[in-house]
Amino acid sequence: MELLKKETAMEAENMSAVVMSSFEALIEAAKSAAPSRICVAAAEDQAVLEAVKLAEDLGFVTSVLVGEAAATERLAREAGLKHYEIVDAKSPAEAVETAVKVVRSGDAGILMKGFVNTSDYMRGILNRDWGLRTGRLLSLLAVYEVPGYHKLIFASDSGVNVSPDLSQKKDILANSVGVLRTIGIQAPKVAVLTANEMVDPKVASTVDAAALVEAVRMGELPACVIEGPIAFDVAFDAAAARHKGVESRVAGDVDLLIFPNIETGNVLGKSWLHFNKAKWAGIILGASHPVVLGSRSDTPEIKVNSIALAHLAASLQL
Repeated sequence: MELLKKETAMEAENMSAVVMSSFEALIEAAKSAAPSRICVAAAEDQAVLEAVKLAEDLGFVTSVLVGEAAATERLAREAGLKHYEIVDAKSPAEAVETAVKVVRSGDAGILMKGFVNTSDYMRGILNRDWGLRTGRLLSLLAVYEVPGYHKLIFASDSGVNVSPDLSQKKDILANSVGVLRTIGIQAPKVAVLTANEMVDPKVASTVDAAALVEAVRMGELPACVIEGPIAFDVAFDAAAARHKGVESRVAGDVDLLIFPNIETGNVLGKSWLHFNKAKWAGIILGASHPVVLGSRSDTPEIKVNSIALAHLAASLQL
């Protein structure tokens, strides 16, 4: 079967290349933008408030803390926060609703999860009456700083969409490229991952990959340098591409990975974290405002990286 010819939107070829080399560089970019206001839903969470304090100290956020007033005030003081407002809420469900409404009204530009169940948090974001719906698919954009690689790796979707179809993958790609372009990567190099470079009708991910490349070429999606179907070794090793006879403009220099399914993204990301001691961050895209959805096991560093990414997206009016 013939290898798919790799094509890209013409305008992407003329865009200047910007490299986001590390989270340190990302945070420096965040510091250069005017501060955002972040709203924490169910803010009675010491680890979250410590991360907000670190972001406050770096100069790129002030905060609105929604939670039981007395407990939230105590924890905010213990964390050393200085620039914050407290909005009282008697339960996690009330806190989510109030926080979402604060963001929806424009009084804050970022929503962040505190001490509340993820499903309740997401239900609030998707509420039809007062949520942050836009009509776009919600997707997780993860970012990894992997030792040995020369820049940050952006990747989607490893946490929200389980088995996206072609239409959903188009939304995932559009969400992701939109963020990369707002933070200065005007012509992101995108690899649509599959097991190999052959289009096989029996392997849906290869067919979808080819369709995504074509959609970019036709101008249906944001301009980027995209190749697919493409295997991991070719995406990250120019020598492997040459050995396979694949002419590639992204091999060894990928900015963004588009995963075929949640398992691929989840396993790959966790393997980087476990074996490579990678750093990471993640935000939810597709809502009217950037959303930080972290795990209670995330370190303050991970949370700050995520806040910085959300801040850049918010400050540049994604």
